[in-house]
Amino acid sequence: MSGEVGPDAVPRRRAIRVLVLIPLLVFAGFAAIAGKMLYDQDVNGLDVAAIPSALIGKPAPSLALPPLEGSATPALTDAAIRGKLTLVNVFASWCVPCRQEHPLLKQLATDPRLTIVGINYKDRNDNALRFLGELGNPYRAIGVDPNGKAAIDWGVYGIPESYLVGTDGTILYKRVGPFDERSVTQDLLPAIAKALAKPSS
Repeated sequence: MSGEVGPDAVPRRRAIRVLVLIPLLVFAGFAAIAGKMLYDQDVNGLDVAAIPSALIGKPAPSLALPPLEGSATPALTDAAIRGKLTLVNVFASWCVPCRQEHPLLKQLATDPRLTIVGINYKDRNDNALRFLGELGNPYRAIGVDPNGKAAIDWGVYGIPESYLVGTDGTILYKRVGPFDERSVTQDLLPAIAKALAKPSS
């Protein structure tokens, strides 16, 4: 007879409800995570740009990048950073946040404790030279990365990104996004001081 419900109808309806709920639950989970990040950023002052990296505490990837022709700056190789506390900064002339953080890099370049080097990411040589000519060159060495291979090795999410590499070649700190006064004062400078502090005897 029409209108009769078979024995399998109820379990089938339940299965359909579960399938409909799964995407909603996944969305709710992502929304909760995003909300927590925003709450921590706004209320607790958490800097969500300081994203943990799988490379922190591990040896820095090898560097063997050609120089930025015309910059009168050496190529970026392992030798350029060996034995030095180094900030490796990934930048490009087309990157607006790179322009925003550049004055801070210029200030940091005057710190005798720190060597700053640059990876010029997917950029045109003439544009990169114009960028540095306009804003100044804080880098002791620059390597060009036209295809982004070095950026992949370093686990770059997007630029600018910066990595503090210890004198032993270990990555100590990572900054995703541009530095600002707060991140330099509260994150980078303490990381530099910690890296240079002698272990207690």
